[in-house]
Amino acid sequence: MSKPNLSPVLVRAIQRVLHPLVRLMLSSGITYPYLAELLKGLFVEVADKEFRLRESASTDSRISLLTGVHRKDVKRLRSQTGAAEMQMPEVVSVGSQLVATWLGQAPYLDKQGKPRRLPRLSSADSSVSFEGLVAARSKDIRARVVLDEWLRLGIVTLDDEDCVVLSTEAFIPQAGLDEKIHFFAHNLHDHAAAATHNLIGTGTPWLERSVYYDELSQESINELNAQAQQLGGNMLKTLNQSAMRLEARDALDTAPRQRFTCGLYFYSEPSSGESKK
Repeated sequence: MSKPNLSPVLVRAIQRVLHPLVRLMLSSGITYPYLAELLKGLFVEVADKEFRLRESASTDSRISLLTGVHRKDVKRLRSQTGAAEMQMPEVVSVGSQLVATWLGQAPYLDKQGKPRRLPRLSSADSSVSFEGLVAARSKDIRARVVLDEWLRLGIVTLDDEDCVVLSTEAFIPQAGLDEKIHFFAHNLHDHAAAATHNLIGTGTPWLERSVYYDELSQESINELNAQAQQLGGNMLKTLNQSAMRLEARDALDTAPRQRFTCGLYFYSEPSSGESKK
């Protein structure tokens, strides 16, 4: 097969971006033949949806020309049901709303703006409770069900006074593979989409920046990691509070809806690892 005239810098960049994903796939038992078939479908889907001419449907021949996928395979793949959206686990759907409320609304915050520990049950002695938090966001799910699942996932703990304590300042389950995979796909997709838009897009660039140093000791890395956790957590809590306020304001607006993601990451490895990948 003839090689396209591609930028070697771009090819190397794609290899580097795919490296951790290949590591994940190999550790999960996903083989190259399985991935190759998966990629066929993705190439056909993206070409069909995002590379149309004048909003008209592309022909099998054009998609085959764009993607390099054989026309018979293009026809077969296009006749199949399109790739389903990744379903959000229920514990994430409900839980993310509850944690956002706990982190973003005054009744659930202490004087320092940190999430309060909440009495497990509602009572006349307390204006807020975990039971009340769940009831305010969902009438269809019992607080006990949420609590049991959150205890399993390590999101909350119960103290000696039967109060529920938020263990993390973001909804990141410590257990539960499906929940972790959901956030893995969501966060990595949106980060890659922003970076890709900035390379090939025609609109205003999205925020996609980082700080990079390669001559630091492990002690310094640990210090910077702790600082990033603190600063990043404060930024995300502030954005969460602003988003909740704006969402309430936009409830009366009939304009089409948009979603957004703003994330942070921190990664470190030996400087010599750069040349080995």
